[in-house]
Amino acid sequence: MLTRRHEPPLDPKVLEEAAEWLMRLSERDLSDSERAEWECWRASSPERGRAWSRAQVLQGKLGGLPRSLAMSALDRPSSPERRAALGKLALLLAVVPASWGSWKLAQSQQWSADYHTSVGERRELTLADGSHLTLNTDTAIDVLFDTQQRLIQVREGEILVQTAPDASPQGRPFLVSTREGRMQALGTRFTVRQLPSRTQLAVLEGAVRIELANARQAAPLIVNAGQRTDFSSLAFGPLTPTDRNVGAWTQGMLMADKMRLADFVAELARYRRGFVRCDPAIAELRVSGAFPINDTQRTLNMLVQTYPVLVTGHLSGYWVTLSPA
Repeated sequence: MLTRRHEPPLDPKVLEEAAEWLMRLSERDLSDSERAEWECWRASSPERGRAWSRAQVLQGKLGGLPRSLAMSALDRPSSPERRAALGKLALLLAVVPASWGSWKLAQSQQWSADYHTSVGERRELTLADGSHLTLNTDTAIDVLFDTQQRLIQVREGEILVQTAPDASPQGRPFLVSTREGRMQALGTRFTVRQLPSRTQLAVLEGAVRIELANARQAAPLIVNAGQRTDFSSLAFGPLTPTDRNVGAWTQGMLMADKMRLADFVAELARYRRGFVRCDPAIAELRVSGAFPINDTQRTLNMLVQTYPVLVTGHLSGYWVTLSPA
């Protein structure tokens, strides 16, 4: 018998059907004929049975639908708001049981942060000391300036930092913290990206000093211009040369140089709402070129025109699959 971990992914169409039934059941009582139709749908195939089991797990975790989705359920069946809500709900069903915790965390990180960007958005900030920040897609930060320090706390996402000299008599250090550690800018320009369990740092100018969060006894690491590293809360990764395209996202571009298609898709998915899946059969296909992140659909079209790739969309574009052409 297969465990959940080894179950094949569910068909997006089936997930959308399950999302529709979950919405209908949450908004009102079904008539006898509708309930019979629902029971028939649920029992008509093992895959639909699996999808509904996930719907029940999700409903149990939520105690009902999130308010943002529940309100959309009341719209007309053909309304854009309801279709968008269906897509979001189907995506939650695709990754149950981890989905609800991740959904709540993402909402909390975004809306309680001092500054944030939504998926596909970039934002530029000039801070009180004259330092400049650029926030990449789906990013949340806090800015904490006092008499002792200038601190940027990265909750999620990625930033580009251009520091300015501190004009205060104290000469306050410029710091960037993540879950894994704290970085001190030594007159510099650099990028920081928060990953699920690691931090990535790339230094473009100057240098950055890193202290690990849970290994205070470890000697700090100095990363100089032209170098990059990643680190956990306990250990530093190796120093490697900085990718010359590391800041291309600030110009609205995703640069690829013989990049695995699977890795390319993972990067592109950061800028697109929904779910983008790469068929393992073409995961090792190498991709090169400059691709716009402001228009991810255009980028997908460019892939189709250049490589033996077929792009299929479901759930009103919320679910996209790349497969062999």
